[in-house]
Amino acid sequence: MPHADRRAQGRPGLAMIMEALRAVLGAPPVPQGSWEREALFASTAALRATAQPPAEVAERLAARLRAAPGVRRVDVRPNGFLVIGVATPGEIVEDVLAAPAAVPPAREAPTPPWPDFPRTWDNPGFAVRYAYVRAGAVRRWARDLGVPTGTAARPELLDGPYDRAVLRVLAELPSRRESRDPGWAVYLERLAEAYHTAVERACPIPRGDEAPSEVHTARVRMGEAVRRVLGEGLVELGVAPPGRI
Repeated sequence: MPHADRRAQGRPGLAMIMEALRAVLGAPPVPQGSWEREALFASTAALRATAQPPAEVAERLAARLRAAPGVRRVDVRPNGFLVIGVATPGEIVEDVLAAPAAVPPAREAPTPPWPDFPRTWDNPGFAVRYAYVRAGAVRRWARDLGVPTGTAARPELLDGPYDRAVLRVLAELPSRRESRDPGWAVYLERLAEAYHTAVERACPIPRGDEAPSEVHTARVRMGEAVRRVLGEGLVELGVAPPGRI
């Protein structure tokens, strides 16, 4: 089902959820925990209030958050800390792919954070560049093996621990983009590590006599989102995304 049609039928994408949360909280919440069992965000919005007790402010914010699309639950901690659970974290894949590509502001090219060599796992820059190339290769292999890749996937199928580990890192984008110090190099390293692990442990393409499935489609699409983010991050850091390694 196309992305727009899916949303029209009442299932919001995570970007829409994040917009709703931002409207209530004033800033994007930050992912919390591993996401292996539940996709959680945290917010200290109530703690920023100065005229009223944070716990009271948090309760009012929680009531509004519970009415937001795609929110599964909202917990209020005694100190006013808010924990928000979303229903379908895999939606972030289509949201990343549907959003316009970010264009870094014009400025003098920064010094790349990693050397080009050695091209081994001991060099984090190699792992990042290879993840970018690998995601592109996975899409080509998937197409050759008959995995449907031209349409949006079912995000609820990205529910395994390795898939969720990738989604957890992707979900940091909104808060990082608003940060004064986004820490792109470390972020890309973490995203690349999560993606490499997912490819090895939750293969996005059929193996042996395995038939192509919707899970494969969802994982290939997730790889496309990873590639998009890695490519934009590399440009932000003054590194040309590689065509091959």
